[in-house]
Amino acid sequence: MLSTTGRGFARALFGPAARLLARLGVSPDVVTVAGTVLTCLAALTLIPLDMLVIGPLVITVCVLLDNLDGQLARLTGQESVWGAFLDSTMDRVADGALLAAVIIWALRHLEGTWQLLTVAAALAALVFGSVVPYAKARAESVGLRGDGGLAERADRLVVILVALFLVGLGLPPVVLTVALWVLALAALITVFQRMGRAYRSARQAID
Repeated sequence: MLSTTGRGFARALFGPAARLLARLGVSPDVVTVAGTVLTCLAALTLIPLDMLVIGPLVITVCVLLDNLDGQLARLTGQESVWGAFLDSTMDRVADGALLAAVIIWALRHLEGTWQLLTVAAALAALVFGSVVPYAKARAESVGLRGDGGLAERADRLVVILVALFLVGLGLPPVVLTVALWVLALAALITVFQRMGRAYRSARQAID
């Protein structure tokens, strides 16, 4: 739901940077990989160290920079199937690093039941969240529609980053735990929504 708005904002914000990189001859693939590396480094260093204010802010900038490679590819005429594949794959790596960072944080800074619930929620969000893009990709690979749904990538990132930021500001960790369970549930619902769309698409093809 937030994907379209976020892309428009990122285009306006990073358009000048994309034009500069185009003049410098930087490859969109380099930008894609560099953005993922920065996101992973920020997540896996700042979040486990309990830097829950600056961490989400830095990660947000890195996520917005993820739009830069697409802009650069369009400016330089280097849009390709490979670029789309690489970008999607790197997104999965970055998402996994963020949730792994949350799990490490919970193991280091929480105790007892809340630790267990938070780790379980992060694992559920990681698993179901990884199935969301797979459902779309698999549906499209066999000629079906499998897009849309309640919680796309931008929505999931907003939920977890805002929750981390609020805990960093002093709210109790239960805020993050609840947000993660909501995230896992929303991702699961999205999977079923995409399965339903693929099923209807298959039925329409038969009819």
